[in-house]
Amino acid sequence: MNPRRVLVVEDDSDIAGLLGLHLQDLGCTVEFARDGAQGLARATKAGDWSLIVLDLQLPHVDGLEICRQVRAHAGYTPILMLTARAGEPDRVLGLETGADDYLTKPFSVVEFAARVKAILRRAERLSCPSSVELRITRCGELEIDLERRTAHRAGQRLELTAREYDLLAFLAERPGRVFSRAQLLDQVWGTTRDTFEHTVNSHINRLRAKLEPNHSQPRYVETVWGVGYRLASEPGRPTA
Repeated sequence: MNPRRVLVVEDDSDIAGLLGLHLQDLGCTVEFARDGAQGLARATKAGDWSLIVLDLQLPHVDGLEICRQVRAHAGYTPILMLTARAGEPDRVLGLETGADDYLTKPFSVVEFAARVKAILRRAERLSCPSSVELRITRCGELEIDLERRTAHRAGQRLELTAREYDLLAFLAERPGRVFSRAQLLDQVWGTTRDTFEHTVNSHINRLRAKLEPNHSQPRYVETVWGVGYRLASEPGRPTA
């Protein structure tokens, strides 16, 4: 297995040092950026990070902008966001910007280690698909290449974010099965604690805007009222 390279973007040297020690205990090689400008340069530089631990409030460039820039790149890099802001809107904004998980300061190092391990396990499963997973899934005019992490509809490539792709691929591998928002948070985001079902709705809406011929009348990603969402096994007439 390749060494786990983790970038910690944190301007508080005491917190950064503590996080670094615990990441090393998990077998990670840790590098640091002390402000937002340095963090942005390192986070988006060519090279593979196993994880970026990203503070929200940073000098020069804030963590949300760094997260947006990382997600604008083609490759998928897991992001664990740290912040002193405990309000729901801030947590939702962080997750919708593309963070994989979110911890509010102060937090226990035990919880931090558990979150990191969960994110790394999920990322490593995505990067090392089994031979069964190396296939193309089709649903009507929709085609998803699970090996190359690409999706096309009617021959046109869909420009999806990493999270939008993960959500679509998860549903596409289980056509016709209904998943609640909580189940999607658990299976696609990898956690249910301290996250909000509202972020699932937002990602579904953005996915539909890119996937559906008429996103106000979806044919592919269907809403099952009072339950959740599913990918239509045989896309047909639009549903509300």
